[in-house]
Amino acid sequence: MSATFETLRVGDVVPSVERAAITTTQLVQYAGASGDFNRIHFDEPFAKEGGFPSVIAHGMLSMAFFGQLVADWAGGPERVARLAARFKAVTFPGDRVTVSGEVSARDEAARTVELKLFAKKPDGTVTLEGSATVRFAPT
Repeated sequence: MSATFETLRVGDVVPSVERAAITTTQLVQYAGASGDFNRIHFDEPFAKEGGFPSVIAHGMLSMAFFGQLVADWAGGPERVARLAARFKAVTFPGDRVTVSGEVSARDEAARTVELKLFAKKPDGTVTLEGSATVRFAPT
């Protein structure tokens, strides 16, 4: 069920979604879709030379998780007017990321809500913080 502007209040929670463990296949697919073929995402020896234990997931993949969370909650991608993120920690293949959010502001005149967004690993590490503006059509 999608959110409705009339019932939303500051502090309301966007139900969290735990994503399946990130896979190397997913990284290859994301690289193809995004055009980001930085070796750190698929070449393990290269990633290790950079000080990482393995290849790392694209930061924008986690941001895509935000986009899907917000679009599903809002009732469709056409309602997502703005999406922003700040990268906080690296994710690796095998990591499970949970995305969640809450309503941080409401604008009656514009019929918009602002969301604070978070992505976390099971150990509590915040990998991404973000925000979104969701626009609701007049009734």
